[in-house]
Amino acid sequence: MREHVTHGFPPFWQRDAVILILGSFPSVRSRETSFFYGHPRNRFWQVLAAVRRQPCPQTIEEKKVFLAANHIALYDTLEACDIRGSADSSITNAEPADLHPILEGAAIRRIFTNGRTSQKYYDRWQAPVLHREAVCLPSTSPANAAWSLTQLTEAWSVINTELEEK
Repeated sequence: MREHVTHGFPPFWQRDAVILILGSFPSVRSRETSFFYGHPRNRFWQVLAAVRRQPCPQTIEEKKVFLAANHIALYDTLEACDIRGSADSSITNAEPADLHPILEGAAIRRIFTNGRTSQKYYDRWQAPVLHREAVCLPSTSPANAAWSLTQLTEAWSVINTELEEK
């Protein structure tokens, strides 16, 4: 059964963030923990740690320190929607997130989306307003089982180009 759900927690960013990574909408687990990529099978944190050649953060506080140290901002393309569990494929009545505060407050040079669903909503609502393109990276979701951790890490390594120019 679908329910109307709001995001539930704020974006993570700091003034010196140079990249913004956007998911589509937080999973049930992420909404429960009030932080991004909270499902233990989502490979987001493993991929970022491998790309940055750093230990994988475990706690929310470690994740925040990791993001800040690497100049990464995180949010989602949707602020609210009707959704069944965590299934992106069930999303209806989507409401876009307002990305202006992040883009006006941080030094964001590049925007990346985590998967095609996030890219679809970014292209529909944010790109026409922000006049900025986003680079679509393969989803780190466990639903994207076709991609191995090694393949994801290789694909996501493009973020290093922006981060190493910091």
